[in-house]
Amino acid sequence: MDLGLDGRAALVAAAGSGIGLAVARALAAEGADVSICGRDPDKLARARDEIDACGKGRVLATSIDLRDEEAAAGWVRHTAEEFGALHIVVSNSGGVPFGPVESFTVAQYREAVDGNLLPHVSLALAAAPYLTAAGWGRIVMITSESVRQPHPGSGLSSVARLGVLGFAKGLVHAFGAAGVTVNVLAPGFHRTPILDVQYGSRVEERLAEVARDIPLGRIGRAEDLGALVCFLAAEQAGYVTGSVVVVDGGNSRGIG
Repeated sequence: MDLGLDGRAALVAAAGSGIGLAVARALAAEGADVSICGRDPDKLARARDEIDACGKGRVLATSIDLRDEEAAAGWVRHTAEEFGALHIVVSNSGGVPFGPVESFTVAQYREAVDGNLLPHVSLALAAAPYLTAAGWGRIVMITSESVRQPHPGSGLSSVARLGVLGFAKGLVHAFGAAGVTVNVLAPGFHRTPILDVQYGSRVEERLAEVARDIPLGRIGRAEDLGALVCFLAAEQAGYVTGSVVVVDGGNSRGIG
């Protein structure tokens, strides 16, 4: 299936590894020009080479901290100038410490909001003029299944990322007439480097325990999310907007 992404200009935040890298690789494989950012220059350089090998489009890599809204806006502007347009914005952020809601201080909640809510806001607002000028655009905000099913061990994530939904719903109305869709992707457990950090030497044992409680019986692959982002960015998904797509192997049991 031709997704109509050949020659489109995309930016993917926090793409030095994990989900962001998988998304950037998938978009590049569809022929898009891809601009990535991250905080670690060495990791970003390796990611750039991986993405460049996936497709014929151009690849840009910029080392920035998305908590700096001026730097985030500058990255968006640089991407649009280098590619001549901007069509696809995939906002993404790093993880937060695990623990129940009562175990964190107000300062830690403030830091979580700065790192996991506001980057989505700053990137979308900075990209708005370019997307509306193009008359065609896709915004995909990557959050967590915790926005649909809060988990006792994901207190910071459940609080900080929930605001993304309210922001996205507002953008649906603001951007609709310009042909720009806005959707939220809410992944559950996927095998990424952050899980190795979280579980340490017991990672394989712990992931097997988690998988037993997931209806599909396995941990997700980051590549699965890359493919889904490509579809949400595709011509074929032009009437899909305002959706929160949970990708967790059936782990969220609530209705609605």
